[in-house]
Amino acid sequence: MQQSADVVATRHRQILETARHTGSVSVDALADALGVTPQTIRKDLNQLAKRSMLSRVHGGAVVTSGVGNLHYAERRLIAAETKDAIGAAAAALVPDGSSLFINIGSTTEAIARHLKGHRELMVITNNLNVVDILADSPGIEVIAAGGRVRPGDRAVVGALAMDFIRSFRVDFALIGASAIEPDGTFLDFDVDEVRVSQTIIAQARKVILTLDSSKLGRPAPVRIGGLDDIDYLVTDEIDDALATACDAANVTIVRVI
Repeated sequence: MQQSADVVATRHRQILETARHTGSVSVDALADALGVTPQTIRKDLNQLAKRSMLSRVHGGAVVTSGVGNLHYAERRLIAAETKDAIGAAAAALVPDGSSLFINIGSTTEAIARHLKGHRELMVITNNLNVVDILADSPGIEVIAAGGRVRPGDRAVVGALAMDFIRSFRVDFALIGASAIEPDGTFLDFDVDEVRVSQTIIAQARKVILTLDSSKLGRPAPVRIGGLDDIDYLVTDEIDDALATACDAANVTIVRVI
């Protein structure tokens, strides 16, 4: 019987969490721990290896270096239903009549889809996919940042984009990240993208960080910011260490089911 995408995504998150704690995983141990067959685990590990999240070795897998991100088309497929729920919860935090930034990411695109029913919004974005989603929405003014368009994910990055963003001061920034550490440091893979995200954060009165739990503890090399830079964290799962850090930093956690 074919398993649902959410069941597979949950098992993948469990495999990645185990791998990040131990450095490596074995097929037999994972099969016992997760109550599935070794064949299922082998398939899981092969899928994760294709996405550069683990490296396959004989009898199991090891953690990758964390210096490269997945292709954008692959990222869109991971935890798609969870990202949609996160997008709905984040969009609900934005009242009608607001101005906002939306940065690059598959989760922020989910937010944009749930903003289509809002009214009197001004949306500034460096994500051309968000432009496509919202351009024909009544009551939403869409402003696209100018600059170099990055192939693959249609992100507008670079100095021109940063200068453009500095022309605005908005109510909300809705941002994504590729990874978050237990202390709340959130990270990404591309320096140019990070610099644009940092500029967006600096020009917003409130910052909403959105990410699914596959990003917890994931290795990524470039720091975007920390909990002092955000006001809300919208996610599906959160560990005790990050929850404690959010409480200390007065960050509101919005957890979706």
